[in-house]
Amino acid sequence: MEEKKPSSVIVSDVGAWAMNIISSVGIIMANKQLMSPSGFSFAFATTLTGFHFSVTALVGLVSNAAGYSASKHVPMWELLWFSIVANTSITGMNFSLMLNSISKLSMIPVVCVMEWILHGKQYSKEVKIAVIVVVVGVAICTVTDLNVNGKGFLCACVAILSTSFQQISIGSLQKKYSVSSFELLSKTAPIQAISLLVLGPAIDYYLTGKLISNYKLSSGAFVFILLSCSLAVFCNVSQYLCIGRFSAVSFQVLGHMKTVCVLTLGWLLFDSELTLKNILGMVLAVVGMVVYSWAVEVEKKANSKIVPGKDNLSEAWQLLKEESTVKDVELGKSVG
Repeated sequence: MEEKKPSSVIVSDVGAWAMNIISSVGIIMANKQLMSPSGFSFAFATTLTGFHFSVTALVGLVSNAAGYSASKHVPMWELLWFSIVANTSITGMNFSLMLNSISKLSMIPVVCVMEWILHGKQYSKEVKIAVIVVVVGVAICTVTDLNVNGKGFLCACVAILSTSFQQISIGSLQKKYSVSSFELLSKTAPIQAISLLVLGPAIDYYLTGKLISNYKLSSGAFVFILLSCSLAVFCNVSQYLCIGRFSAVSFQVLGHMKTVCVLTLGWLLFDSELTLKNILGMVLAVVGMVVYSWAVEVEKKANSKIVPGKDNLSEAWQLLKEESTVKDVELGKSVG
């Protein structure tokens, strides 16, 4: 018999995805207004990420103090290692996206390979086809420049590998230490916040040639920084929720719905150009996501049929017991 998810679990799964998509798209729109030359020209992406994790850490601290979440033990070396990888991912992605536009497309295949290497995970032919369709669709609607120099290639490799490992680690740490997504986030956020706030200004200066100390903070920029930090809390929590509930591959594949939403909202709100090529790419990406969701369900059903169930084992055990009982009875009769 195939086990069906309770409706409450399905609702919470959908809620986690919806929170991630809405908060991610919202933070991208807020950051676009905050960082663009036509907005408030706040060009300090790494430092802004430090602000994000500072607010997230504060929310986690308040939650723990109020008793809304329990704190379970996770070794400090695991937290430090994870934070280093996560910060390398953030920095590498900032460098990479400035130098080329293809690094995010490589995320799904690399995550698949790393899960295969680290956890021996196997993927069906349908899942592989769906992943290819999504990658091709997103490539069609987003890639504008395929020229990659040596520096850009190195940054892309660092960003892809660190981001893949970080996302796989989120799920494995939650399972290993039986901690919830929010508990893990509240433990790693303070470490990431401190390190990004210390190193962020120097990294941003290298990237932009501008010092954050020279930036003139207006009331409008301050409001958008607060908005960005508030959305980042929901974005970070929902990322850990989604990866903990599903997998890093599913998070990457279905996460490209955010790309489709950003392109659409950019056209609606900011008069960004939306060409036939963009539309065709978005349609292909959405088709790939639908096929991926179907393929994952097919894979689950196939695995449930292949793996011997408890019922079969219990039936076999019962037959052995009955056979043993019959032999004992026959032996008792012969002795009598």
